This record gives sequence, structure tokens and C-alpha cells, in this order.
Amino acid sequence: MEPTAAGLISRAAHELGLRTDELTAEVEQRLRHELPALWEDPDVARTAAENVVEHVVAALAGLEHAIEPDLIELPSADVERARVLARHGTPLSAMLRAFRLAEEIVLDRLFAQLPRLSQDAEQVSAAARQLNVVSTKYVDRVSEQGVRAFQAERDRRLRWRSAMVNEASMCIGTTLDIARTTQELADFATEQFADLVTVDLLDTVLRGQDAAGHSPLTLRRMAQGPDADGGGLQPPVRPQQLHVCPEGSPCAEALSSGRPSRQQHGRAPGVPRAHSTLVVPLRARGTTLGVAEFHRYGTAAPYDDEDLLLAQEIVVRAAVAVDNARHYTHARATALTLQRSLLPREAPRQSAVDVAYRYLPAGSESGVGGDWYDVIPLSGARVALVVGDVVGHGIRAAATMGRLRTAVRTLADIDLPPDELLTHLDDVVLRLANEASADPDTGPGADVGRDNGATCLYTVYDPVARRCTLARAGHVPPVVVVRDGTADVLELPPGPPLGRGGLPFETMEVDLPEGSLIALCTDGLIEARTPARATGDSLSAPATATEDTTPTAPATATEDTTPTAPATATEDTTPTAPHTPDIAVGLATLREVLARPAPSLEAACDSVLEALLPSRPDDDVALLLARTRSLGADRVATWELEADPAVVARARSDVSRKLTDWGLEELAFVAELVVSELVTNAIRYGRPPIRLRLIHDRSLLCEVSDAGSTTPHLRRARVFDEGGRGLLLVAQLAGQWGTRHARRGKTVWAELSETAEFPALAFE
Repeated sequence: MEPTAAGLISRAAHELGLRTDELTAEVEQRLRHELPALWEDPDVARTAAENVVEHVVAALAGLEHAIEPDLIELPSADVERARVLARHGTPLSAMLRAFRLAEEIVLDRLFAQLPRLSQDAEQVSAAARQLNVVSTKYVDRVSEQGVRAFQAERDRRLRWRSAMVNEASMCIGTTLDIARTTQELADFATEQFADLVTVDLLDTVLRGQDAAGHSPLTLRRMAQGPDADGGGLQPPVRPQQLHVCPEGSPCAEALSSGRPSRQQHGRAPGVPRAHSTLVVPLRARGTTLGVAEFHRYGTAAPYDDEDLLLAQEIVVRAAVAVDNARHYTHARATALTLQRSLLPREAPRQSAVDVAYRYLPAGSESGVGGDWYDVIPLSGARVALVVGDVVGHGIRAAATMGRLRTAVRTLADIDLPPDELLTHLDDVVLRLANEASADPDTGPGADVGRDNGATCLYTVYDPVARRCTLARAGHVPPVVVVRDGTADVLELPPGPPLGRGGLPFETMEVDLPEGSLIALCTDGLIEARTPARATGDSLSAPATATEDTTPTAPATATEDTTPTAPATATEDTTPTAPHTPDIAVGLATLREVLARPAPSLEAACDSVLEALLPSRPDDDVALLLARTRSLGADRVATWELEADPAVVARARSDVSRKLTDWGLEELAFVAELVVSELVTNAIRYGRPPIRLRLIHDRSLLCEVSDAGSTTPHLRRARVFDEGGRGLLLVAQLAGQWGTRHARRGKTVWAELSETAEFPALAFE
């Protein structure tokens, strides 16, 4: 019986199958030459080689037993290997090309066998045609199955990667804090596809530079996850530690080139370590910020190309968040430094009040704002307490705050009443708004009027009269606590915010017993919603006096122990604007906290912040607490003088006796000269009634008041002038001198100190 074409194919397949090792070696050699990309990765090379070998064996077995191509049993691992190749990012064309190359080699070997097995040319030709049909159908079937498995795995991986990237975008960069952002990256990666993650940033970048610096590069470990030592793998560098990136290391290569890499490591016996690592640089806006490393150890599968691509996409988003946090941190630090330099460094020396204060920048993205406070000593042993709030945040608001604080101090130096001071300050804000609108750097959509708005509360306390004069410009009213523990909100005439222009401000006077507590604050304190301890970035100064260390005892006398407004305050016919619910609740809480006894003003400040502020306030906060003192009758002497030159000698005698009673005999001569000149000027140029007052404070204050409104000016008298030397004499003898105006009349004052060195008097 003559052999058929099928039988001839079967014999050829059988003989070729006996040399499978030789055949598969030839196939592998051909694939290495034609498709070198398959052999770059050891895992891909092993998978491709195993797949080709098993398909060659299966195909030869099917040919040997004359099995239809559709019925030949494919290798059981074929689908899984296609998925592996997909996970490694192997191109589909490379996989199909490998099948065709293997088919070509096997057919060539079979075609070479046929003539040696049969001399019948027609039969050999028929067998060759049948081989082409069978092999084509088999390869097509294998390719279709591989394509389906490959594409399904690719689609699954794409969906998974897209989901991971979306989740990472939501989980990473929730704040503008660098450490928290990098830790969010580490935490997310350890939950999803890494056993250990480290995130290092260049130290030069953290210090505000965009250049990486010279090799070796210095990095700071910003985040690590998980914290505990897992699987025996624990990096020697701990968070916030500096370390050097060795030259030639994957880390250094990633930082210098900006390209990620995938590292596969061997495992040394007894030395547990990562067997697969991804090294991905953090780059944003053309700047290399640092590097993230993702490690796997234990039984976890090594990283593949898909994992590297996923790590890149996640790190790109994290890098943008880190860069945003970096710029915000630097801008906030600059604004905070400016704010610190513009706020009082320490409380000035004065005897009117004991003070304690706090400034806290906003903990949210808004950052440092324009809140400020000030304590300004005034003439007559008085003191001005100021709290203000500039609209906006950042360096612009801080700079505007500095300009307004300087303006307030300048206006306070000329002893303007609170309402007049706020009127002049309103003009200053309007000028700042006009300057901002004319600034070419101001954006076309900027609301310069809003950006330059402000509120202010200005208070003057007189320890001699124990009276407080207040005025506010759209600001939160103060809270006053008297000695018996009663806490009240002083409902001042509201006044418009600064920058409106053309609207009046009104004052209110309140008599305060000694030991009363005045609390001035900005709205950021009383509008906070979630009370919690706030301690970070607080600017504080100790109270100027330390004797207040126990709670003030309740008043036992029946004299005035509650704030009272004089008749002048009743002129306000404009209804006070009601407080918003947030402010009303905040003021109520502030009253409740301040009514509790506290060992010191510093402790009272801490109690207020703890009760009213969240851990990261949304707005910056200024708080100023002042406990009033008084200068009793034994420290003040007053004389009513007639408008007669003869009273000058009597005034000198009265001053000399009083200084002897106070133990200030060393100042008697200078004080007599100063008082003589001031009283003479009041008699000659002023209007009655005339009053002389001495105040024994930290220095000796001499004041002469009259009903005239003419301000005396210092001038240099010529040789033959009979007058004009009085104020020059006062200016040379006194440490400070000046004039303050009241509603009616003026007061010329001079401050004399026991420790002052008086210059020799010289006149032309």
C-alpha cells in the first residue's frame, strides 16, 4: 500500500520530534537574532522561549497523529504566558512575529525531511501543500487565542492602572504640606503595589533652590512606608535624616537623567533584601525635586514594565503636589518672616497695663494674613492698644499690615483721639488702594479695593483717670472683664471698615476699675468652628509685669465695678449692626473663657486659643490681653493756676516740695526750669483755665494744660530776640516733649528721667 500525503507528514513529524532540542535551539537562536527585544528582560525571554518550545512540541504531535488543526490541544499555559507578556509590556506584534518565525523554521525542517522519506514528487508536493494548510490554521488559531488573552490582560491592566492613578490623584496632595504629601505617596504605594517605599527630596530644593547641586547629591528622607520593619527589610536612613546619594547608583542616575529604571536583584543567603526595585525621579515644571524608590521582597512578583509605568504616572502627580507645597511653603515662610519682622518683638515698658499677646498664621492654604496688634506708650502715662486686620493673605497683606501699623504709630505719636486717628488711617488705606490700582503689576481682574481693605480697633487707656477711650472701624468689639469676674462685650459704635472713605467714626469712653481685663482680637479667633489646641507658629511675648500671677480677687467694695459709658457715648444714634451667628457664638465663648480665673495673662491667652481655635485655623489670629493698672493720688499732683505771671514762682515752689515728698530731689532744679517755661508759655500764649500736673511714673511727667488751641513750635531765637528760647530749653532738658490736643484746649508735656544726662545749654 502506497503511503499517503498524511502518512508522509506523520513520518516527517515523528522523525523531527526526535530532535526537538535541536529544533527548539534553532528556533531560539533565530528569535534572538530577529527579535532581540524579547530577550532584554530575563522574565520575558524565559516566557517566550517556553511558549515557543511547547507550541513546537504540540504542533509536531498533532502532525504525527494526523489531528485536525482545530483539534490539536494547545499548551495549558499558553493563555497565562500571553498575559505575562502583556503585563511586561511586550508588543503584540513581537509575540505574533515570534509565532511566524517558529512556524517558518519548523516548516523548513519538515520540507527538508519529505524528499528523503518519499521518491514520489507528486506525493511530496501534496504533503507540502497540506503542511502549509495545517500549519497556517494552527498558527492562526494560536495567534487568535494569544491576541484575545493579550488584549484582555492589557485592557484589565489599563483599567487597573487608570483606577490607581485616579485614586492616587485623590489621596496624594490633599494639603500643601511637603512632609504630608510625600508620606501620602508612600502610604498609597505600600497599600497598592509595593512592600516598602522611600521618598527622598534634594536638600537644595527644600532650601529654595531649583538646581540639584554638585555631586555627591545630598538628599533628605521625607517619607517612608511602612514604618515598621517588614520582611527583614529596613533602610538605614530614617525620615528627616540627610544622606548622600552615591555616584553611579540607580538613585543618582535617576536624578541626573530624569529617567526611571527597574532594578532586579539577586538574593544573598541570610541577607533579606528587596529583589525588585523601581527608581522614579520626582520632576515637576522642569525641576528635579528628588526620587522615590519602590521595593518588593519576599514572595511578591518582580516589578514589570506595567508597574514601572504606573509608578511613573503616580509619581508625576505626586511631584506636582510636592512642587506646589514647596512653593507654598517658601512663600508662606517669606510672608511669615515679613510678618514677624513687622509685629512687635516685645512689649514696650509702660505702667498703664500688663499685656500678653499672640499671633497665629492661618494653618490652611491661605497662610499668613494681615492681622496685627500693637502696644504704644503715650504721653501722660497712657497707653494705646491696637488690633487690626488687613483683608487678604500672603506677602501683599503682610506688607500692607506693616504700612498701616507704621501709620498708626505715627498718628499715635501726635496724640490724636481714637476717632480722628481712624479717620486719618482711613485716608491712608484709600491712598494704598489708589497706588495698587495704578500698579502696572496688578492684574486686570484684581479687586484692589477689596485687597486693601482693613478693620481696626484703637483703644487708649489712662491709668490716672482709669478711663478707656475706644473707637473701631468695622472691627470685632472688645471684651472687658472686671474684678468680680463679670465679662461683657463693649458694644462700640460700629464704624465703617477702613477704605470706605467719607464716613465718620465715633468714640466711646468707659471707666474701668484697676485690675480689669481688656481682650482685643481679630475675627479669625472667634469665627473658628472646631475648637482644639493650636500651638504652631505662635508669636507671643511675656507680660511686661510678672507680679500678676494669681487670679484677681473679686471686688469687695461697692464702688463702680462695671463698665459705664459717659454721656458723650449717648450721642451715637446709629444702631449697632448685629453680630453674625459665628461671631456671636465666638464672643460668647470668649466671654466664658475670660471669666474663669487664670494664674497669668499668658495662661489666659493659652486658654482662649485652646477653647476657640482648631489645630489649623482657616484665618490668621491676633489676640491682645491687657490688665489695667492705676496711678493713685499719691503718684499724681495737680494745681489750678491763674493766668498771672506771679504764679510762676509759686508753681516752682510747689513742684520742688512735691518732688521732695517723692524723693526726687535730684530732678528739682531741672523740673523747676521746665515747669517755669511751660507755665509762662501757657500764661502768655494760651487761655485760662491753666492747670499744672506732675505724674510720678517710671519717669517724671510734667504737663501744663490750657484752653487755647495754638500749638507751640520749637524755633531758634536770634541774638537780640527777647523770647523764643523757652521751648528750646525744654527740648534740651527733657527726654521727650510734645503737645496733645483735647476736645477743648491742649496740653504741653515733658518727660524727665533721673538717669538722663542733660547737655550743656548753649544759646546764640
